Amino acid sequence: MKTFLCIVLTLAIGGISGIFTTAGVEGWYNTINKPSFNPPNWIFGPVWTILYIMMGISLSYIVKAAPSRERTIAISVFMFQLALNFFWSLIFFKFERPDLALVDIIALLVSIAATIFLFHRIHKTAAYLLIPYICWVSFATVLNLSIYLLNR
Repeated sequence: MKTFLCIVLTLAIGGISGIFTTAGVEGWYNTINKPSFNPPNWIFGPVWTILYIMMGISLSYIVKAAPSRERTIAISVFMFQLALNFFWSLIFFKFERPDLALVDIIALLVSIAATIFLFHRIHKTAAYLLIPYICWVSFATVLNLSIYLLNR
């Protein structure tokens, strides 16, 4: 049950932020300059769905671990990075601010790295499940920076 709830949480956050993304992709995003390595729009939905499921499973390993100060901190850092993840879509697509979104996504990268470090101390598989996430967000950071530079 805890695994299911953790997956629902991450998918819900992703789904809500996806509303901003969809609206932005259909409007403003289509009009801006993008780098040659920009993936097709259809790829983002499936990739993020898989990543949110993996994030939820990862979180569930930590939630199921014995209560401790370390676990509380790890869950708090996870929730912080999840909030940064949510706000990136809002900043980038709703407010059309790749510059501010770049600041957010850099903070997101740092917080994902911290989450992986903290999760690894509690449950190695939980940390390993987040590796595709940090890889994708690293790519998204380069994409965000490129879009900012091409459109300033």
